Amino acid sequence: MKPAQVNIRNRRATFDYELIDTYTAGLQLHGSEIKSIREGKVSMNDAYCIFKDNELWLKNMHVKEYDLATHWQHDPIRMRKLLLQKKELRKLLAKVKERGFTIVPL
Repeated sequence: MKPAQVNIRNRRATFDYELIDTYTAGLQLHGSEIKSIREGKVSMNDAYCIFKDNELWLKNMHVKEYDLATHWQHDPIRMRKLLLQKKELRKLLAKVKERGFTIVPL
């Protein structure tokens, strides 16, 4: 049986920001983060994206610790790498360098 589709939205971003363009990106996750996200225990209210060493990182996305994890628990608010193609990253970096542009996760 296929797991149910997980849909997590940052509804606040659509009210606080004018959306110019949207991208679909992968997210680099560790161990128990995957199960917590499948259970929907994620908050993206204060999340935003930054560039660090020409890579796009997601900050302040809170993924609750997985209760049944045994050995290793992840850091709930660690920086997570967003996976995009280099062409898309260059385009976003150029936009961010312009005044007034911010990258927010939806």
